[in-house]
Amino acid sequence: MKIVVLDGHTLNPGDNPWVPLEELGDVTVYPRTATEDIVPRAQDAEIVLVNKTPLTAETLSQLPNLRYIGVLATGFDVVDLEAAGRRGIPVCNVPGYATNAVAQYVFAMILELDHHIRDHDASVKAGLWAASEDWCFWNTPQIELTGQTMGIIGFGAIGSRVSELAHAFGMKVLACTRTPKPVPDYAPFSYASIEEVFEQADVISLHCPLTADNERFVNADLLSRMKPEALFINTARGRLVDEHALAAALAAGKLRGAALDVVSAEPISSDNPLLSAPGCILTPHIAWASLTARQNLMRQAGANVRAYLAGRPANVVNDTWLAR
Repeated sequence: MKIVVLDGHTLNPGDNPWVPLEELGDVTVYPRTATEDIVPRAQDAEIVLVNKTPLTAETLSQLPNLRYIGVLATGFDVVDLEAAGRRGIPVCNVPGYATNAVAQYVFAMILELDHHIRDHDASVKAGLWAASEDWCFWNTPQIELTGQTMGIIGFGAIGSRVSELAHAFGMKVLACTRTPKPVPDYAPFSYASIEEVFEQADVISLHCPLTADNERFVNADLLSRMKPEALFINTARGRLVDEHALAAALAAGKLRGAALDVVSAEPISSDNPLLSAPGCILTPHIAWASLTARQNLMRQAGANVRAYLAGRPANVVNDTWLAR
C-alpha cells in the first residue's frame, strides 16, 4: 500500500514520528508540495494525506490510483469533496485532536488583549517600574472577564470547550449553532442568532467550519453591531472574515481589539489590511500546534487509514457524495 503525505512538515517538524502510518504501508513524506508537483508525487499513491495542499477536481482526475484521502486537520476545505465522492474516494478528517489546545489559545489571546502582559513586561524592563513613585502602575485598563458575555459562533467540540472555559471564568455564554444541541448543564447559557451574538457579546470567538455559504460572513454589517468595547477572536478559518471590513472597524474604534490566528491567505500577504490595523494581534496559525495535539493528530490519522483498510472508513466528510 503506497501512502504519500504531501505536506508533512508542520505535523512533524522532527518531534512527532510517522510510526502510525509507517505501520500500514510504504510511506513517503514530503515536507511541502507546490501545486505543480502534486500530480507527479501522488500519481502512484493509493492513499494521499494533506493538510493545506489543495486537491482540486482537476488534480484528482489525474490520480488514477487514488482510493483514499486523509486530511491532517479538522477543516477539509482544501479537498473537492464532490469530485472525490464521484470517484468513490472517501475523504476523512481528524476531528477533536486539538480541542483543548485551541480553546486554551483562545483565552491566551483574550487575556493578552485584556491585560497587555508583554507591554507591561517591556515597561518594567525599560525601567519604568523602578522609576515609578508608586508600588504599581498600568499602561492600559486591566479588564476582568467575570460577568462579561462570551459569544461563540459554532458549537462543535472546540466551541463547547471554549464555552466551558468561559463559564469557569465567570462569563455568560451565548452560542450560535446550525445543529441543535442540548443546553449545557451550567448557567447562564443560551443559544442565540448570529445577529444577537454580535450585538450582545463582549467577546466573540469563531469556531465554525468554512463552507461555500459562509465565506466572509463576518462583514461590515455584523461588525457594526458589536459593542465598541468588544473583542473579536478567530482561530477557525481566515476566509470567514471580510478582513478589510474588520480592519476598518478597528481603525474607526468600533471594537476594542481583535486577535486572529488565521487569515484569508496563508502565509499572510504583505498587503493584508490587518497587519496595520490598530488593536489587532496576529499569530501564524499555531493554536493547534501543541505537541500533545499533534501527537493526537498523528495517532488519529493512522487510525483513520487503518479503519479504511479494514473496510470501515471513519470520520468521512463526503459521505453525501459517496452515497450518490
